[in-house]
Amino acid sequence: QLQLAESGGGSVQAGGSLRLSCDASGRTYGMGWFRPAPGKERDLVASIIWDGDYTYVTDSVKGRFTISRDPDKNTVYLQMNSLKPEDTAVYYCAADTYGLGYDTWGPGTRVVVSS
Repeated sequence: QLQLAESGGGSVQAGGSLRLSCDASGRTYGMGWFRPAPGKERDLVASIIWDGDYTYVTDSVKGRFTISRDPDKNTVYLQMNSLKPEDTAVYYCAADTYGLGYDTWGPGTRVVVSS
């Protein structure tokens, strides 16, 4: 069974940067980063398809967050720049193993942005 492990969370002041990493135990169709949002337990922040160059970043973080991958390591990154207090959340990595939807979740990594 696929396993995911996030790392890179922490505390930072507004305007700072963090890079989250998600190590997958195997190859997947795609991966994404989620965080809670009002009315949603987990809201998609960014996603990437493993083969090809398709990426998605939600409007609220566009221009500040970048998702990328290292295919040699089965690792996905979320580079977060110009962080704002409203970015404070537990960030979850998820895998879409077969292209049918996100079916595997990591335990989450906490990000705290202070003003």
